[in-house]
Amino acid sequence: MPNPAAPDLSTKRRQRVQSAETGMTILKALARLGGAASLTAIAAECGESAAKVHRYLSSLTSEGLVAQHPATQHYHLGPEAVRIGLAALRQCDPVRMGEAALLRLRESLQVTCFIAVMGNMGPTVMRMEEPSLPVTVNIRPGSVLPVVWSASGQAFLAFSQDADLRTRAEAELAAATPEQRAMLGGADPVQALCQRARAQGCATVQDILLAGISAIAAPIYDARGHVAAVLTSLGASNGFDARPDGRVGPSVVQEAQGISAAMGFSASGQPPQP
Repeated sequence: MPNPAAPDLSTKRRQRVQSAETGMTILKALARLGGAASLTAIAAECGESAAKVHRYLSSLTSEGLVAQHPATQHYHLGPEAVRIGLAALRQCDPVRMGEAALLRLRESLQVTCFIAVMGNMGPTVMRMEEPSLPVTVNIRPGSVLPVVWSASGQAFLAFSQDADLRTRAEAELAAATPEQRAMLGGADPVQALCQRARAQGCATVQDILLAGISAIAAPIYDARGHVAAVLTSLGASNGFDARPDGRVGPSVVQEAQGISAAMGFSASGQPPQP
């Protein structure tokens, strides 16, 4: 004999799931609006009626996920939401979060790839993956790369807002040989490097740091819009497509963007590049 209570239990479960989804939609809308907004603005962002959103905001407020400013009556993310956000931020390690991207690039493109972070001495290789037939290069985890002469360094230089990097770049350029300087050219080679990388969305080098080696590097951003790391692929120049829109470049940029998104970065509302 059918259980008359079964449909009711199933309906209640669906309602709870839908309620949870609506609550998450409202929280995400509030985050997109900068973390604080009026009821009207939140409802418009969610595409729901103000009355419905108000009911959910009341429940979220009782749980500490949302709070209301007594003067403006605007809603903002509450202390529990802040704790959740801080816990998530503590897990945002670009090297760990980029491991899958390195494996995908290695397998799909058969190229050497690595993630570098900015250390005290300069761009430092942290995690590296090589194909079954690796290119022989003197770069390993722990290697420190130059700012001007490496794709990784140029990506840090072009996309970060660290003024010290410009100083490092100028020092490297001053110590360069005439032959090295001739590879760059221009009245302001450092600025030219930055402008080219920003226009391309990535930094590219061919036979500059190492003879016969080319590389492409793209920035990885954190939730604040700061460059947290750089994703780089390299290979022998005679078989490596170093064009920004070639075989390798779009994949490197796309993977870097994916890691950035996982780090909490959103391109909307970010300040323009330096």
